[in-house]
Amino acid sequence: MAISLESISAKKVIKAPRIIVIGTEKIGKTTFAAGSRFENGKLAEIGMNDPIILPIKGEEGADALGVPMFPVCKTFAEIMETLAVLYSSDHPYKTVVLDSASAIGPIIQDDVCTEFNVSNVRKVQGFRTGESAVMQRWRTILSCLDYLREEKGMTSIIIGHVKIKKHKNPEGDDWDTFDFDMEMGEADLMKRWADLILFCNTKVTVKKEGTDSQFSKAKKTGLDLTGGQRFMYTQHRPAHPGGGRGIFGALPYELPLDWSVFQAAVAEAAK
Repeated sequence: MAISLESISAKKVIKAPRIIVIGTEKIGKTTFAAGSRFENGKLAEIGMNDPIILPIKGEEGADALGVPMFPVCKTFAEIMETLAVLYSSDHPYKTVVLDSASAIGPIIQDDVCTEFNVSNVRKVQGFRTGESAVMQRWRTILSCLDYLREEKGMTSIIIGHVKIKKHKNPEGDDWDTFDFDMEMGEADLMKRWADLILFCNTKVTVKKEGTDSQFSKAKKTGLDLTGGQRFMYTQHRPAHPGGGRGIFGALPYELPLDWSVFQAAVAEAAK
């Protein structure tokens, strides 16, 4: 492609988003990613975003949803083959859902171990060579999703689990926070790639019974404030990741974990 001053453009373009959905276990991440709508706490509609699920071995959470899905991918080669099929074929799907990144991680590590004939990626000879091979495979997956975005107009959603980790604070005391449950820097790569990071959770308050003393501590119990309602959080806070670029950075901080509500909030932000 020849670059010239005539190639410069100031036109605003809103492309299909690249979304990361992370949250606590069994919160409803897959149901949301598959385009859900709820009425009075009951699932009323699914598939609003024309999804196709790529289920990864160990993550068969979409089985009961009744939405289109590929056979379970058990190897890195199968993941790449599945993405290639979406790129090379005509199809009605508008959203590709990888369920989940946390399950893809071990598969990629196994692929690297097979390539280098080792039992652990950290045993690959060379400084951080194994980790680099892992990251390269993740870059390949993200590049494939970008091709689907550019050529097919497809939204990409990557689902992930969370863990509690210590946040290193260079300006003061450290604190505990939820973060993407990945091992080798893949989380940072995906966070930079994504247009929107959504954190999913319930609302909990802590009930304290008794008082702390020299010999005992008060009993503390977590209580759900909403009777089981589930929420997504669109912005970063000290306790969890989040955030978006463009119109996705203008979404309300808290929304019900419901695709129809999310869709309406995006439309409002786009105005």
